[in-house]
Amino acid sequence: MATDKKIQFWKRNAKVPGSFLKEAPKTNALSIKSKKASSFLEFARSTSDAWDIGDDEEEEFLGGPPPNTPPNLNSKVAVATAAQVIHNYSKVREKPEWPQSTERVQANGSVVKSSSAAQLSQPSDGSSFRKPLHKQQSLPLRPVIPLIARISDQNASGAPPMAVREKTRLEKFRQLLASQNTDLEELRRCSWSGIPREFRPITWRLLSGYLPANMERREIVLKRKRDEYFGFIEQYYDSRNEEHHQDTYRQIHIDIPRTNPLIPLFQQAPVQEVFERILFIWAIRHPASGYVQGINDLVTPFFVVFLSEFVEEDVENFDVTVLPQHVQRNIEADSFWCMSKLLDGIQDNYTFAQPGIQTKVKALEELVSRIDEHVHNHFQKYEVEYLQFAFRWMNNLLMRELPLRCTIRLWDTYQAEAEGFSHFHLYICAAFLIKWRKEILEAVDFQGLLLLLQNLPTIHWGNEEVGLLLAEAYRLKYMFADAPSHYRK
Repeated sequence: MATDKKIQFWKRNAKVPGSFLKEAPKTNALSIKSKKASSFLEFARSTSDAWDIGDDEEEEFLGGPPPNTPPNLNSKVAVATAAQVIHNYSKVREKPEWPQSTERVQANGSVVKSSSAAQLSQPSDGSSFRKPLHKQQSLPLRPVIPLIARISDQNASGAPPMAVREKTRLEKFRQLLASQNTDLEELRRCSWSGIPREFRPITWRLLSGYLPANMERREIVLKRKRDEYFGFIEQYYDSRNEEHHQDTYRQIHIDIPRTNPLIPLFQQAPVQEVFERILFIWAIRHPASGYVQGINDLVTPFFVVFLSEFVEEDVENFDVTVLPQHVQRNIEADSFWCMSKLLDGIQDNYTFAQPGIQTKVKALEELVSRIDEHVHNHFQKYEVEYLQFAFRWMNNLLMRELPLRCTIRLWDTYQAEAEGFSHFHLYICAAFLIKWRKEILEAVDFQGLLLLLQNLPTIHWGNEEVGLLLAEAYRLKYMFADAPSHYRK
């Protein structure tokens, strides 16, 4: 009864630094209570630790003696218990490791796990120690994003996806694309915040205007447009060696190896030949502009997205020669037509003297002067012209500034936004510039500013950073797009 009272007192009184005193003669207990500790040693002798193994709760947990047993600490029992724990742990560590799963790429480009992965779910004969191990879950490893661009949809932070929300989005896209007549406005609204990878190829074809909304007409249109493209190849491609086309073809041939040089996919000879054909045919069919450096970059997102239909994993190291010939031809034709649709809206960027880019760079300068006067004045102080860094932003649509995975995510919104490539891109550039405000203001000379603006550290960017950039660009558009006088002071 006295022990129970002391337990309740210890649990109830927060001022007691240790646990209740062990059962002892009343005279000794009274003498201890009445005598103040004159030193730390006396205090230590008169106080038991709250985590003492003699406590009832600890004894029950360890399977110790019942509550009516005198709670004196037995050192032999403690040593034996510790030895047993160490012995059990060493036996667990000595268990053989499971064989690691391997992967292989099938002929169609899909990645398949080997049968060794199935062994992970099969218990072994010595399952007595397996049960407690099943409850232990190791912390998830943060996915490593390599320096070369990855195409997969993942955040740079490696955060797990929002499962419920993602399932809802997938189901929404599935319903929209399965309908007899796709609601393009609703598809654009859903695509603004990103398109799931499995639905991105057909969604890009629809939003670019390459595919009709009516499902019954799609196969007919695809076959006709693909045949038309290869008709252009037969008609025009042999003329690349003619004198009046030699300069165009030579420039294309020089630029192709420079296209994403860090990604092995684009260094494969068959891929470079595909790009040469696409760019040469486009230049022949658009004599007002012809081929201009920078257009070669605009093919890559379409090529990667349409290739991803046949590759389960990231495509940066994928060997395209394992795909059937007709699949390679379809990817090439679809990339040509979708790139053509994009360039139709920004062709003044590539005509003589590139007036479209000149206009957009001037608009960017006026916009930045309104939204962040300190940055604008900083450029003026060190005589940095916007054309010196923003020309490339407009000419290549920020593809040299962002990893390819980020460009693809950004183009989801460009496809969904009205005049995304020609108009919304201006506000993306403004938001992108202000994103580096701190670094810009810390640079105190012309050379330092240009080196920063031409080598911005975005290699580890992912969907999260692109989402924030898009949100800021949308805010700027909402403030300034319908009020052009706000550009000016």
